[in-house]
Amino acid sequence: MPLSRRDFLERSAALAAAGFVPRLPDDFGQELGHTASAPATIPEFRGRPLVVSSSNGIKGVKVAYDKMLAGEDPLDAAIAGVNLVELDPTDQSVGLGGLPNEEGVVQLDASCMHGPTRRAGSVAAIEGIATPSLVAKAVMDYTDHVMLVGAGATKFAKAMGFKEQNLLTEQSRQDWMRWKSRLNANDAWLNHDEDIKIKFTTGTINMNAVNGAGDIGSVTTTSGMAWKVPGRIGDSPVIGAGQYCDNLVGAAGSTGRGEANIKTCASFLIVEFMRQGLTPEAACLKTLERVVAMTEARLMGPNGRPKFDLEFYALTKDGRFGGATLYSGGKFAVCDEKGARLEEMAYLFRR
Repeated sequence: MPLSRRDFLERSAALAAAGFVPRLPDDFGQELGHTASAPATIPEFRGRPLVVSSSNGIKGVKVAYDKMLAGEDPLDAAIAGVNLVELDPTDQSVGLGGLPNEEGVVQLDASCMHGPTRRAGSVAAIEGIATPSLVAKAVMDYTDHVMLVGAGATKFAKAMGFKEQNLLTEQSRQDWMRWKSRLNANDAWLNHDEDIKIKFTTGTINMNAVNGAGDIGSVTTTSGMAWKVPGRIGDSPVIGAGQYCDNLVGAAGSTGRGEANIKTCASFLIVEFMRQGLTPEAACLKTLERVVAMTEARLMGPNGRPKFDLEFYALTKDGRFGGATLYSGGKFAVCDEKGARLEEMAYLFRR
């Protein structure tokens, strides 16, 4: 649908207030009465390509950045970046080799958003498919829905040609057995003192990308909380929580305790704070304050601080970025013209 003059003026005013110049559709000059020899005077948006991610995406951000420079769509580029982690059996927080639920079954969640088309896709509690990020995009591309879950998501993925496989690696199976054996000292399982350290993770990967034209894509993918109740989903597949993007403003995503994130619609809130003029870092910190305010008493320590951690990552249409976490010591991955690197995260509380 062509952009009307009124819509253009309204959007331009909103963008100007946020410091952005809008990207115009190809036929905008003709819509306003300009001819090919007398184009509209407002230039096409020009920014700088940028990718931000959780720290486990340090290799993926470079892949995504290079793909954008080669002309690929920012969402496709970001998904290619997280695929590296999803397919890495040594990373036990995402995809193949992810730590399973309490029954020993790996269930995966993912969601994505495409800024230019304002579309989104999501899958939750999907089994047997190593790249849920790609299934989420298939939901976006090939259905009229946003989210598919459980057996329905798996059936859809297989119908779309995704390969079904056993996602439980031997290492993750061993870790699950160690956890299971130590649940009850009086059960029939023998406890082994040498295995006293039990792995636990809420690990996830979020990746957000913006190209030189200011077009944005975002994706989050996870195997969720280790040893979770079967069917549990966290924030990763929830649009507006695990990730969110608005092509006029920017994108944000999260890792950490998903339950706390869902209650604040945190990624959406970060983008809205950036729309109001806050920097990415300031928007992340302000949203963390909201998380603390929404934390129930049982999850607060005697010092009045949450017993969990939560990390946020954000970028703007014009290539600014930031990240913040509840507790000091966190880092996040960035790739721009300076190359791929880890940056220190801002924080609310010192450990």
